[in-house]
Amino acid sequence: MFLAASNKSKRLLHVSYIGQVGPEEIKAGLDDLKMLLADLPPDFRVLVDLERLESMDLACVPELGRAMEMIDRHGVGLVVRVIPDPGKDIGMNILTIFHYTRPPQTVTCRNILEAARVLSL
Repeated sequence: MFLAASNKSKRLLHVSYIGQVGPEEIKAGLDDLKMLLADLPPDFRVLVDLERLESMDLACVPELGRAMEMIDRHGVGLVVRVIPDPGKDIGMNILTIFHYTRPPQTVTCRNILEAARVLSL
């Protein structure tokens, strides 16, 4: 499952990957992502949560790239990633290099509580 939500007052986009994720789920969520981004001010922050991810199909890479490009176009300032199991990171740092025109500050955390501290939530 791909789930996205935003909080305008906190300038925060929250993206979660849950269970077994395939490219069709991410592709279906891109319209929601576009709508959420329209409400966020420049220099917003993104929380990417992989805590409940079981597995992600490698065919998701192009869709993840599209999502990153959308986020980049809207002026992201900070990306905080929750990756408790480094084996479930399908190359987010490498994707960032190719899909952001100016790579945002990025912080990787082991759990959501650590991420909340980084984001001052």
